[in-house]
Amino acid sequence: MKCIIVDDEYPSREELKYFIKNFSDIEIVQEFEDPLEVLKYLQENSVDIIFLDINMPNLDGMSLGKLISKFNKKPEMVFITAYDHYAVDAFDIQAFDYIMKPYSEERIVNTLKRLENRYGVKSDDVKESHTHSKLTICKGDKMQVLSLDEVYYCEACERETKIFTEKDIYMSKLKISDLETKLPKDMFFRCHRSYIVNIDKISEIIPWFNSTYNLKFKGLKDEVPVSRGKVKEFKEIMNIK
Repeated sequence: MKCIIVDDEYPSREELKYFIKNFSDIEIVQEFEDPLEVLKYLQENSVDIIFLDINMPNLDGMSLGKLISKFNKKPEMVFITAYDHYAVDAFDIQAFDYIMKPYSEERIVNTLKRLENRYGVKSDDVKESHTHSKLTICKGDKMQVLSLDEVYYCEACERETKIFTEKDIYMSKLKISDLETKLPKDMFFRCHRSYIVNIDKISEIIPWFNSTYNLKFKGLKDEVPVSRGKVKEFKEIMNIK
């Protein structure tokens, strides 16, 4: 799993490099101060992840991100910035994460682990979280094994739980509260008493009544609510100010 860092501030690059090297198996293959150089690099090289700032010379990070989002094979984009008002734009282009500077160790390490979960990296730090990386559920009279990365969201259905993937719906015999304990917390969030969502699958956050949100997912028309009691925690996870 290869990444590049795009930030015109040397101390910021060094801090991020420290966390990547010490808390993940992600390989840093290049770093840039000028976003225009990134476009030249990506014409001949492919990477899995791009960590990028927003306020930079020649071309701002958000404009760079919008160009990259049109690539046929898009790397995951993680914005790390001091500016909070670009967060909606970032999720519009399906950024993997949007982290505000100055960030905490816990915040950046959580993002690195989620990236490794996405790519299935076999590092010692991630093995434990992958102990239960699959779900065995019912589909008609058969048992189906799902990778957690296939799960978009879960919905309580009396004493069982519906599990939604991009193309199908499955039933788990577990109550949603029991299912919640089996899902990795760095990947899934209980946004409502009736719903658990895969954070990585969220594509759009829609402001709703009483300062709540509705969530949309990549490739699905469905919307899932965030309850008022979960809004504060959700905003912290998604770095919404």
